[in-house]
Amino acid sequence: MRLYQKLGTIGFLKNSYVYKFLFVAFIGIHIPLIGILFFVIYAKVNFSAASLLVFSLIITLLATGMTLFVLNKLMKPIELASNALNAYRMNKKIPVLPLNHSDEAGLLLSNIHDSIAESEKFIREKQDLIYLLSHDLKTFAGHPGSLAALILESDPTEEIKELAQLICQSSNEQFQYIDKFIKMLKEQDELLKVNSELSTINLDEMIISIENQLSRLLSTKKISLVKNLDVIVVNLKIDPELLTRVIFNIMHNAIKFSFTASKIECSSYADNKKVYLQITDHGVGFDTDKNDTIFAKFTTMGRLGTSDEKSTGLGLYLCKQIIERNGGTLTANSEGENKGACFTIAFDIIN
Repeated sequence: MRLYQKLGTIGFLKNSYVYKFLFVAFIGIHIPLIGILFFVIYAKVNFSAASLLVFSLIITLLATGMTLFVLNKLMKPIELASNALNAYRMNKKIPVLPLNHSDEAGLLLSNIHDSIAESEKFIREKQDLIYLLSHDLKTFAGHPGSLAALILESDPTEEIKELAQLICQSSNEQFQYIDKFIKMLKEQDELLKVNSELSTINLDEMIISIENQLSRLLSTKKISLVKNLDVIVVNLKIDPELLTRVIFNIMHNAIKFSFTASKIECSSYADNKKVYLQITDHGVGFDTDKNDTIFAKFTTMGRLGTSDEKSTGLGLYLCKQIIERNGGTLTANSEGENKGACFTIAFDIIN
């Protein structure tokens, strides 16, 4: 950037990025000619045509190399703009860009800075509005439940009591739905966090913890969890809490769509390049041509579980976003309806 900044102090180059390139190219083209003239005029010994030719070739190559080097340095503003966009797109990192240049490259940097700032402002305002509306919805959803509770306390008739209980149940379901909605919003916020530090993760301990959290669901549907971990401790650049959330979500889905008295297999293994974690169920599965559709946001594949459990169509989308933003991959495969499904998480091995 220093070369670009210095050229920007020259009056006729200040407002044009193209002129900066042409100026450097013009100087580079004329260096060999100037060198040859000095060689001819100031050479103290007689020289042959061959020596002049060799000198011309050498100085031309040197001038060409130097010109290409300088032009490459002059590309720094474009490289900076590209890196800033990639950093924001991948890691939501807000770039610090120079805004004091008035040529085409300077305007590009300024526009990128303003666009990112406006995007962040819009996202924050949208999130604040959604959280505010969610909070207000919880307040309004609680009113019918409170009134129904008062009716139940007044010793009503059986018919009124039954209706009040239905109102209480409906109010509780609305509360649970809103809580889940807020939780999903928070999970989307977590997607903005990318861990650049290496974490040592014990997969066995992580899966035992998740199994304990899901024990009631496993026992209710009489599903057994079978572990086959060839890799137990692994170094990954992902927040362990986020990875736990992803595995929990996938296993919760596996339970939801598994048949009663079936099993879920959790395995880990590695090859020369990657480490893999697979979660396989023997449930309802899906058509083989829908391997990618299953991760779509608000997918139309969302359906009730084998025990009529509800699905929002967001869980797997968020899981895939979390894994991919942290440098991994999440894929799903099924051999067809009622033939189970296999979810595979893969990360590059880091020594």
